[in-house]
Amino acid sequence: MKKKILNSHNYGIVFILPFFIVFLIFSVYPIIYTLFLSFHKWDGLAAVANIGWTNFTRLLHDDVFYLSLWNTFRIWICNFIPQMAVALILSALFTLSKIKGMKVFRAVYYLPNLITAASVGLLFNLLFSGDKSAANQLLTTMHVSGTPFNFFNSEAFTSGLVSFIQWWMWFGYTTIIVMAGITTIDQSVYEAAMVDGATKMQTYLHITLPLIRPTIIYLSITSIIGGMQLFDVPATLSNGSGDPRKAVLTTSMYMYNQAFKNHNYGYASAISVGLFAVIALLSVLSYRAMKQRNNSGGNDE
Repeated sequence: MKKKILNSHNYGIVFILPFFIVFLIFSVYPIIYTLFLSFHKWDGLAAVANIGWTNFTRLLHDDVFYLSLWNTFRIWICNFIPQMAVALILSALFTLSKIKGMKVFRAVYYLPNLITAASVGLLFNLLFSGDKSAANQLLTTMHVSGTPFNFFNSEAFTSGLVSFIQWWMWFGYTTIIVMAGITTIDQSVYEAAMVDGATKMQTYLHITLPLIRPTIIYLSITSIIGGMQLFDVPATLSNGSGDPRKAVLTTSMYMYNQAFKNHNYGYASAISVGLFAVIALLSVLSYRAMKQRNNSGGNDE
């Protein structure tokens, strides 16, 4: 009987073992092998050749790599700031005032997040690409001078469109997370503020926002991780080239092109390691900035 009880304690291990096996094979092993390949030269067919730090030396002097980093960061920051601003405004409206059909609005705002990024990129590509695109036909019908436009020949338009798509797809998710953070605040804090005569706006600015700082830190770090790996939308809008004039060539696209178009898997691995280092640095800086601001605010009080 005792032996049977002891054996039953191992049932949990049996049930979670498939997850760890899959995780080790498809997550841990690729990470380790990518780090291994970053010190080697390999085209996918020939033998793997050890070249030491050559890939990283090339990476440090690669102007296209720095351009792709700047493009990625610019596109991310241009959608993250409006995304957070809209999320904070909507969360304030939903929490400070009673709006009929609030659940419906939240569901509608979240819907774009359910569509795959590649599908959205292809959709906007069809809307703006070519003289007979839907956008050009609409502008021609409205007798706008200069039509048809070559939208994707403009660096500013293409880059701005990618940022807009990213904002449109994710602001609903960000709003829901911010509202979830607000619901964790103890209602007695708001009651005390009302007794002291604080207005709803004062309560939101001086109580709600400081107390949801951990939520904002979480959103900032996860947005950095996701935004710096941007691939689907700019790839589908530019057919993988990053044009016009490499304006939307992100680091993930550059890495993909090096691996699967140039068949230089070693250098592509080095790019992925470099991208990981940049993401880690930005995440740490974001976390410390938020924490430092929180501590300084606490000292002032």
